[in-house]
Amino acid sequence: MRAWWRWAGLVAIGIVTTASAQIAGPGVPAPFAAMDDPLTRGLSAPDRAQFEKAAATDLRRLDATAARLQPQRPGVVDAYVISIALDSDPVFGREAREAGRVLARRYDAEGRTLVLAGPDGRAIDPLPRGTQATLGAALARVAAVIDKHEDALILYVTAHGTPQGIVWRNRGDILATITPGALENQLRRLGLSNRLLILSACFSGIFAPVLASPEGAVITAAAADRTSFGCAADNDWTFFGDALINHALRKPQPLAAAFVEARGTVAG
Repeated sequence: MRAWWRWAGLVAIGIVTTASAQIAGPGVPAPFAAMDDPLTRGLSAPDRAQFEKAAATDLRRLDATAARLQPQRPGVVDAYVISIALDSDPVFGREAREAGRVLARRYDAEGRTLVLAGPDGRAIDPLPRGTQATLGAALARVAAVIDKHEDALILYVTAHGTPQGIVWRNRGDILATITPGALENQLRRLGLSNRLLILSACFSGIFAPVLASPEGAVITAAAADRTSFGCAADNDWTFFGDALINHALRKPQPLAAAFVEARGTVAG
């Protein structure tokens, strides 16, 4: 058993098969380098310029944040956390921010955490927004500093979902869909096999059979044919995020036990 599994206290088999909620040099590699014609083709010239300016700002902010990532420590199993809100609704921004804090504390990843989130409706901060491009860039930046044999990626995604995948939305418009195959391809190309993926979105169970592996665990808010709840704009958390991150993972208990607790909370 690899060192990071001993550290995390995870066993993939059995975790990824439960129902309802399921536990299952920098650059932007394909398939997430998609700030291209399909996203801007129908925009007027001023709107296209504004879109591209915002995208460039996000990547500059990400570069500035990623430049401060602590290096991995030889002989120590380090976790690198990415917490991303792929939606402009403020509930997702709030959840991604606090999830980043909780996961950083739990897995000793302070200084090794990236938070990508739009405004939370309460304060102005210089975070890069969660977008298809910033997700790809963040994964690439982590891959550039992590020890891929010793360390682990922890990716928390909060967003809306469809039966095809997790959607990146801005002001209600779906700009892209990240499918299980696209995410698996990205992680594989970057060599990020030691990983814990926590996906809070409707229908997110479709990711479990594609992304679960002997070295990687997947936890999802819903089965492949189910919705999840709690994404009202004035909420601080989705129901799943509140149960798992805000409550169960704040306690000193194994991840599998935290998931069982969260599943019971959501179901009850």
